[in-house]
Amino acid sequence: MSTSERRSDETTQSRRSIVIVVAVISAVAIAVLFYLLMRATGGAGGGEPRLEGAIRPGSPEFEQYRSKIVLDEPEAEEAKRALGDIVMTPHTTVRNFTGRTLNGLEITGSVVDHQGNPIKSRSVVVIPGRQPELPPNKTMFVQIMLEGLRDTDDRANIKMELTAFRFAN
Repeated sequence: MSTSERRSDETTQSRRSIVIVVAVISAVAIAVLFYLLMRATGGAGGGEPRLEGAIRPGSPEFEQYRSKIVLDEPEAEEAKRALGDIVMTPHTTVRNFTGRTLNGLEITGSVVDHQGNPIKSRSVVVIPGRQPELPPNKTMFVQIMLEGLRDTDDRANIKMELTAFRFAN
């Protein structure tokens, strides 16, 4: 084998090695990116919004007005995503019969199993998040997206409940 043939063979080998190393590094980077994206959409960690200065369960005002802020029976849509998980979107209509304008409203949506235990749950601040306020005797459509459900989950029912509210002054 001549010297030029050896150099050509070594050059081809080194190019092949560089291509393999770059391909492996790219594959690892893409895998890490997908992992981070799956983690970001997979659950609702500890960063759920809370309505500040709100009336919550346990206070006398909450019990007094809870029956006057009515949530219709929730319904839900279910869709399977390309990532392999299931997204459920429970929705309901909120009716304000308190006689006062609501400028804050927090609702929790849950998918529960046959024993009534939550499988996936998420709280959202719908007022002022989606609209500034809800006047007396008016309604508002509310939906909550619950991501990261699996085919094996025991999805027996959905629940939507009032978790906090606040009145305008």
